[in-house]
Amino acid sequence: MSTVQANTVSSSLLSTMNPGSISTQSSTAAAQDQFMKLLVTQMQNQDPLNPMDNAQITSQLAQLSTVSGIEKMNATLTSMMTNYQSNQTFQAASMIGHGVMVNGSETTLSNGSALFGVDLAGAADSVNVTVMDANGLPVRTYDLGAQQAGLIPVQWDGTTDSGVAAADGAYTFKVNATSAGQAVSAQSLSYGQVASVANGSQGVTLNVSGLGTVNMADVLQIL
Repeated sequence: MSTVQANTVSSSLLSTMNPGSISTQSSTAAAQDQFMKLLVTQMQNQDPLNPMDNAQITSQLAQLSTVSGIEKMNATLTSMMTNYQSNQTFQAASMIGHGVMVNGSETTLSNGSALFGVDLAGAADSVNVTVMDANGLPVRTYDLGAQQAGLIPVQWDGTTDSGVAAADGAYTFKVNATSAGQAVSAQSLSYGQVASVANGSQGVTLNVSGLGTVNMADVLQIL
């Protein structure tokens, strides 16, 4: 009478079901069916004088159950992520036409007006903002005085320190904040309007005028 060794099932079939194995072309359902067929064949052709060990059968069934459970969990997580991303897309769509603040040091002067911001990590008794032109030369300096920690919007009316109107275009700015003579961490914030929303491999992103592509997580304030 021919015999089928128990380790034949575990080595050949379970490697087929292993997602990291070379032979991962079969579906989980097909692998389960193959496992049961091999197990039945193995039991039908076992040596009566040397029957299969119950512990060995139980171990093989447990491995099958584990692989099947992992496959189902992965499918569930994939479905959850898809639903989450779809919901995030709908939420992001409501931001179209709204202004957002993100980390950055650029601002655009248009029709004599520019908006940007400052994010203070702590309270400061002195906050100074310097707007610079394309050559890095100071154009306008703001003394915001004492400020509490948090986001501070700043609007530039387009006039320089000498009182003349600056030309529309791109500018940069820097922030200097202190408290009792000690530096306070201050992040410059760029402003732009959300023009559209995209849903891709990197998740949901915003197309912001003047700033380009921005991740939802990078938005610090919606105006």
